[in-house]
Amino acid sequence: MTEREFATEVVQRLQGAGYQALFAGGCVRDELLGRTPADYDIATSATPDDLKPLFRKCNYFGASFGVVEVLGPRGGDGAWLKVQVATFRADGDYSDGRRPDTVEFTSPEHDAARRDFTINGLFFDPVSERVIDYVGGRADLEARILRAIGDPAKRFGEDKLRLMRAARMAARFELAIDPATADAIRAMAPQIGVVSAERIAEELRKMLENEHRVRGVELLQDLSLLAEILPEVKASPVDIRATLLALPKDSTFPLVFTALCADASATTMTAVARRLKLSNEERDRIVWLAKHRTALTNAPELPRSKLYPILAHPGSRDLVALGFADAAASRSEPVGAEFAEAVIRQLDPLQFNPPPLLNGDDLRAMGYEPGKHFKVWLDTIRALQFDGVLDSADDAREKVREFAVDARG
Repeated sequence: MTEREFATEVVQRLQGAGYQALFAGGCVRDELLGRTPADYDIATSATPDDLKPLFRKCNYFGASFGVVEVLGPRGGDGAWLKVQVATFRADGDYSDGRRPDTVEFTSPEHDAARRDFTINGLFFDPVSERVIDYVGGRADLEARILRAIGDPAKRFGEDKLRLMRAARMAARFELAIDPATADAIRAMAPQIGVVSAERIAEELRKMLENEHRVRGVELLQDLSLLAEILPEVKASPVDIRATLLALPKDSTFPLVFTALCADASATTMTAVARRLKLSNEERDRIVWLAKHRTALTNAPELPRSKLYPILAHPGSRDLVALGFADAAASRSEPVGAEFAEAVIRQLDPLQFNPPPLLNGDDLRAMGYEPGKHFKVWLDTIRALQFDGVLDSADDAREKVREFAVDARG
């Protein structure tokens, strides 16, 4: 059973019990666009209490807002099927700029009116196969327009993250933003700072990982949002466009994020990652890329002891992609990136990341007392190994003995 089939069964059971029940929001939009929805949401006249006798397995985590998760059988991928079922509602004030202080269970017309954009305010009855549109969303979808429902300032005032979401959705679905909606975003852009760092980061993540990331960033700039959320971006719109267009379509979030902040140092990127509360893995990759951003510029001239450790890093392919992108932005030839890419393609990873010839235990076994000199000796041995001067542990031990003699003077 597919998720859509399960969602349809839920609608049928609710309608059979005498309640209104409809597909709602993004799943309707996606199907009208010919896309496969990521999930299905159902809006209904039934309250959470009404659902208890109808569905055996439910999660009531959002019951105070009229939202219940109904669980079904396992789908084709082995995961449990689930749909969110929400009671038609009208929202009270949003004092925290994210969630309504109160909700009132109401009609589908009022439920549609509380949503963010007209294209997300659509309903669909999978039993009668009928689209139900109270907000003009279908016409806007056909006209390729993103429009806030009702008063744009009010919609954005309810949840300031909608300011960023407008840019992401317009980019993702290749829509033009309604002028009144765009004007409200520009006027309210300075208020985006009240949104939590985690929510801003997640919106950026969705935008920058998407194939339409260039349009998304251009909209952030045009709507005065980019300077508010990422003041570290200093490059011109033309250079930003050239950089992002040169990245692979399947680029990772850390790669695109680093490319966007073209002139930021590793120290600055550390602070940005912490401000946005990115994961440790994302932060480490972003900082490494920023630190080594120009390391491959002269890759053909670098000794292997300098080049190979960089290419051995898990982020090396992102770094090469960044090199191509930076060359595109500066209208220069990507000589270093091309050379590094060829090395990665031609060599087995063990050739640019071989096991060390010696370690600290080996030095102790040779009778030397640990100290700061251990790191110096081992780093030098490693560099000579990369450069092909040393290729055996015996040669490395002999070199260490020379170090010890020199150290004694």
